[in-house]
Amino acid sequence: MQPVQTYITRPTYAAPTGFDAYKLYLAGRARSAGIREATIQANVLGLDLNRRAIQLDQSQPGGPPNSSYIPPFAPYQRDHVTPTLIRRGQDRYASIYGNLARIQARYGVDPGILMAIYGHETSYGVVTGGFDLLEALASLAYEGRRRAMFESEFISALRLIDMGVPRWRLKGSYAGATGYPQFMPSVVVRLRADGDGDGYADIWGSESDGLASIANYLRNAGWKPGVPWGVAARVSPTLNRAAIRSTLRAPRCERVYARHSRWLTVGQWRSIGVVPYSSSISDQEVATLLEPDGPNGTAYLLTGNYRAILDYNCSNFYALSVGLLANAITRR
Repeated sequence: MQPVQTYITRPTYAAPTGFDAYKLYLAGRARSAGIREATIQANVLGLDLNRRAIQLDQSQPGGPPNSSYIPPFAPYQRDHVTPTLIRRGQDRYASIYGNLARIQARYGVDPGILMAIYGHETSYGVVTGGFDLLEALASLAYEGRRRAMFESEFISALRLIDMGVPRWRLKGSYAGATGYPQFMPSVVVRLRADGDGDGYADIWGSESDGLASIANYLRNAGWKPGVPWGVAARVSPTLNRAAIRSTLRAPRCERVYARHSRWLTVGQWRSIGVVPYSSSISDQEVATLLEPDGPNGTAYLLTGNYRAILDYNCSNFYALSVGLLANAITRR
């Protein structure tokens, strides 16, 4: 009688694929960046793919490649400089003016601009976003359209946890912007500021810290105290636009900056028929001309402070509407 042979079947394990495999890659990236192992184990491997964040990212508007079409500014302005936003901004501005003045004394940034950005970004703190930042950032990195950026922001979000920010605080937009200023995690790491003097910069729970952080960002972007963001101007019908065209090529947001003229002093602009409607800007200040709706629409002479706003969000329509909302809030 032949002995019965017994075969032991060992289970086989398939290597992780898809998002599960990508999470292992992110964990490795985090280790290489110096993130604590406990933070990685608690916050990376259990993440779920957020398909809603991916869907929202893929549905963002954008013109066809190489398109020169620019929509009119007026509809955007109507949607973002509304009577309600102005009124609420004025009320909030009046109620916290003392704090805004202290922030201005420290950072040199116009309080009206702080309120306008605060209003644009979160409707004065009402809408800060409910997406789990780590989940959204990992999902958008996995999607791959802007992988390098979102991977870097994911690592910065983990770094915030290493710095003591609780995971439950890390909520925000589907694209990773968080807190009252709607900073990306890397910006939170670098530029959040303590505005209420308690020794901790809490951009999620302290309005003062959020506003101080916006001011710190703008100062870091080159804000010049005592200078307006820009002024509306009357343009002579005989202006030679070819002669004022900028020949500089911007290193980022090229289409945004391509709409700006060369830089001249306000006095030089006056001499060629571009005259500010306001006396709030000196003839010695340098400015660039922008006609958002073309030669027959409203024109603006814009200072370096306008470019600091562009650094916050690189869109001419955004920066113009911030400036105009700030003017309306402060009744300039």
